[in-house]
Amino acid sequence: MRNDPEVWQALHRYQLGLPRIPVVGRAGEWMGRGTGSSLEFQEYREYLPGDDIRQLDWAAYARTDALMVRLYREEISPRTEIYLDASRSMALGDGAKAQVARQLAALFLQLAARLGARPQLFLLNDERPLRGGSLEILDALPQLPLTGVTSVPELLAAGLLPLRPQSVRIVISDFLFPHDPEPVIRQLAAGAGVLWIIQLLSAWEADPTKLGGRKLIDVETGAAADLLINRQAIAAYKARLTRLQEELLRQSRRVHAPAVILIAERGLGTLCREELCAVGMLRAG
Repeated sequence: MRNDPEVWQALHRYQLGLPRIPVVGRAGEWMGRGTGSSLEFQEYREYLPGDDIRQLDWAAYARTDALMVRLYREEISPRTEIYLDASRSMALGDGAKAQVARQLAALFLQLAARLGARPQLFLLNDERPLRGGSLEILDALPQLPLTGVTSVPELLAAGLLPLRPQSVRIVISDFLFPHDPEPVIRQLAAGAGVLWIIQLLSAWEADPTKLGGRKLIDVETGAAADLLINRQAIAAYKARLTRLQEELLRQSRRVHAPAVILIAERGLGTLCREELCAVGMLRAG
């Protein structure tokens, strides 16, 4: 994807929307979601036994007669992990979904490398160990197959995702597999400095049209079912999709993780300019 014109344009227009601290240290030039020992003040909190007494604010004590400690923003290691769902459902449709998924992975990979963030892209498929790589994977990315049948929850349950502490984690998936978003988001957020959740759908997946009677086959499990795709079936599907999306967004908010829903047919340029900038994952460079 080095020569993809849409990715190239985005690389020259945007940078990762990660806050920076004024000084650059050995392992902590970005700000995380929690509290730590950086130079940037975050908030006050009432003193609790075991708190570092060096962080007591005696001026606040004089004003309020309450012991308060100063909390500072956490510094995170400059390491980025990009997890691309490489299951079969990501390749459905006319190819727009697969193309945008690869473009997003290539864009985040190169933007992170530009910041010296030691990025790694991992394909979430059936290979063991999971295939991963840094910039060298860009040339092979357009041909890498999206053929996996193992879902993200199954990979998490098996402990196969190499989740490094304090890393920036970017997850790109359609999330269209049987799962409860709460444990999935909680596991993805565990130990992360920053977590971004990106749900990528095709236009038909987001808003299907009537097709009449069809035999539906799950591309990842092989299960088949006869279904009349009429207004009632579409309404029931959209209601379930809405519940899933609302829960994904709610659980992401609980762990302070930006989350966004993208429609592939809108194109990478529009998605970067509108959706991704709106949630702060990208900003104009």
